[in-house]
Amino acid sequence: MKIITLGKTNLKVNKNGFGALPIQRVSQKEAVYLLHKAFDNGFDFFDTARFYTDSEEKIGAAFADRRNKVVLASKTAAPTVEEFWKDLHTTLKNLQTDYLDIYQFHNPDYCPRPGDKVGLYDAMKVAKRQGKIRFIGISNHRQSVAMEAIERDCYDTLQYPFSYLSSDTEQRIVELCHKHNMGFISMKSLAGGLITDSALAYAFLNQFDHVLPIWGIQRENELDEFISYQDHTPELTSMSWRKIEKERKEFGTDFCRGCGYCMPCPAGIQINDCARMSLLLRRAPLEVYLTEEWAAKMKLIDKCKHCNGCSEKCPYGLEVPALLKKNYEDFKEFWANK
Repeated sequence: MKIITLGKTNLKVNKNGFGALPIQRVSQKEAVYLLHKAFDNGFDFFDTARFYTDSEEKIGAAFADRRNKVVLASKTAAPTVEEFWKDLHTTLKNLQTDYLDIYQFHNPDYCPRPGDKVGLYDAMKVAKRQGKIRFIGISNHRQSVAMEAIERDCYDTLQYPFSYLSSDTEQRIVELCHKHNMGFISMKSLAGGLITDSALAYAFLNQFDHVLPIWGIQRENELDEFISYQDHTPELTSMSWRKIEKERKEFGTDFCRGCGYCMPCPAGIQINDCARMSLLLRRAPLEVYLTEEWAAKMKLIDKCKHCNGCSEKCPYGLEVPALLKKNYEDFKEFWANK
């Protein structure tokens, strides 16, 4: 089991972190079982958010009696100071604790900073003085916001997408966090489910001693994979690198990461899945997606209003309507030949 120090927080945690977004899709009984099994096998960092429906409540149910043995991180997307305090109060109540180890701004489209007009960062400072939070973090998908957060040096941690499909600029963000002694929490390390080789993903992340991956876990077999890597760590071989390079060429940089920040769509299009259908068709059993249900979802692309709201909200600057059209044409070809 590998232990890392999360930057200037000096929090020492297992390099395997638990991303608790997916447990909102299972019952509380199932979620508590998974969380306890993770804890019993060395996981001690658990990441959630106010936005993840009942995820916080499930973590609270699992760890209320062992709070001092786990590191809990949550997030707020509150746009105002009033809503910030409301979110923090709800989160603490849900988690059955009187403090958070890390409280993060949840994907704001700007970098909250001390003394700005919005006042959210200053509210974080007050909460820290009150002992309600220990460290201040920010979670984001935008390179510009991540870079500003690092350069301002007022954050303890950055949560940002990072995998072997990441661009050179994204790898530079990881390096800068190390240089600034800023804790780096890696989300989307399976690229939103597009990376299907978890051992290879783990081996790639294992190179970076300061990076904490949080694996989104919903099923016991997924948890078992990451538990097994703790004692039998996958290695990066020449064959591994050949596979990584092959997939980097296949994906390029203009693929949908499935983050969902483009939603909702006024035409009802499920953008975060439809915009990456071509990749899903090539990386999962075809029968999963070549169904009447998915055909109906893809057909909604014909109703795209071209309002470009999705493109404006996309953290990766993708031309979403064009990407949707491309994916729909690909889907129709697969559908015709099924």
